[in-house]
Amino acid sequence: MSRLTNRLMLSVLTSVLSIAPVLGQANEHKLNPATGLIDTTGHNMVAAHCTACHSAKLISQNKMSRERWLDTIRWMQSTQKLWPLGDAEPVILDYLTTWYGPKTQSRRAPIPAHLMPKESD
Repeated sequence: MSRLTNRLMLSVLTSVLSIAPVLGQANEHKLNPATGLIDTTGHNMVAAHCTACHSAKLISQNKMSRERWLDTIRWMQSTQKLWPLGDAEPVILDYLTTWYGPKTQSRRAPIPAHLMPKESD
């Protein structure tokens, strides 16, 4: 095989292995078929309040701290006509922070130097 083919195969294998833990996490928690969000405590509140105005995908693609989620809610309230959430607000924030909080790891670790292909002269 050529050096390019070897690098491509290594790259594909590394990519597959790097997402395996993420796929495992997705299987641990049932997704709601209607929203695609994790179906657990707080989901109904988030679905009722948040997806009334925008797609659940907007939620799942963001990974924010509790403070950033609250800032986003306040921004929506001041500029997008989001209603006061009242007693639902802490439930929504708990859900968003727990399931859509900051990622602890977002990429695979760098490939160790000894596993990298040798550079050609």
